[in-house]
Amino acid sequence: MQSINSNYFQIFNIPESCELDLESLAEEYRKQQSEVHPDRFANADESAKLRAVQMSSYLNEAYETLKSPLKRAAYLLTLHGTDVERVRQSDLSMDLLMEQIKLREKLDEMPKDESVLADLENLRTEVQSKLNRQLQQFSEKFELEEFDAAKRIYHEMQFLYKLLTEIDAGEELRLGY
Repeated sequence: MQSINSNYFQIFNIPESCELDLESLAEEYRKQQSEVHPDRFANADESAKLRAVQMSSYLNEAYETLKSPLKRAAYLLTLHGTDVERVRQSDLSMDLLMEQIKLREKLDEMPKDESVLADLENLRTEVQSKLNRQLQQFSEKFELEEFDAAKRIYHEMQFLYKLLTEIDAGEELRLGY
């Protein structure tokens, strides 16, 4: 079992990388979670119980971060000294902002009934395709240690993830979920 001070990649014994084998990550997570799960320490002293709760929580946080491409990208940048929370105007291009406005308008202008479900799926496919390209570009810039460029791409990915969430919400609204 790794320590709470280990970085997330070290915890799961995997190299720091943008692209992960998610099945291997999940397998290692389950293995380690079974070792530190608080239920295993029900009869232990209070310090061991507390340590199990802390480690289990830390493993959950690490796993959730690494399995999400967006969270993983932010984490990788943070590991390399890049503050992803601080956004400068230069981090967002006018083309990106205009494209986001156009895509959001497209979503907002769709009728609020089931007749647009196919259109929503087409929009989701379009946005997912853009996101896949951005993920590839992020990986390339990160591997080249071009962290400022990777940070700009990360912020573009944030917009796309948010838009995908809005598309899903629009679909659920139309389906009455």
